[in-house]
Amino acid sequence: MNPYKKLATTLDNRMSGHAAAAVAGMPAELGTMTAGGLKLDRFKHEIADYYVADWMAKVHLPAFTLGGTVTGLTSGSAAVTGQGTFAFSKSEVEDVRLELRHGLKPGDRVLAIPINDGNDAVILCKVVK
Repeated sequence: MNPYKKLATTLDNRMSGHAAAAVAGMPAELGTMTAGGLKLDRFKHEIADYYVADWMAKVHLPAFTLGGTVTGLTSGSAAVTGQGTFAFSKSEVEDVRLELRHGLKPGDRVLAIPINDGNDAVILCKVVK
């Protein structure tokens, strides 16, 4: 057998083993929301009492227009109603809280980090294709 081929095979096997060990140490995994909680793909029990990450963000809104109905306005003492187009300027909104928990439904796929030896989990985000 070619000694270089044997060396290459040995290195490949060892590198594959190291890569698998590194990936196995990564805690994040996929799960599915159920009616009773969270079912992680690699954990056989459903987690009923899970945590959900809350995110604070700065939202950047582009300039846009939106059509709608105007009601409840007055001009002098007369009521103003009707259709209108509203133009919004580009803006930024600081400290917007993204509350993921209320948007999760049974069947949703999520990315979670198991904690407390897999007895609990923190859901980081919903995952879509």
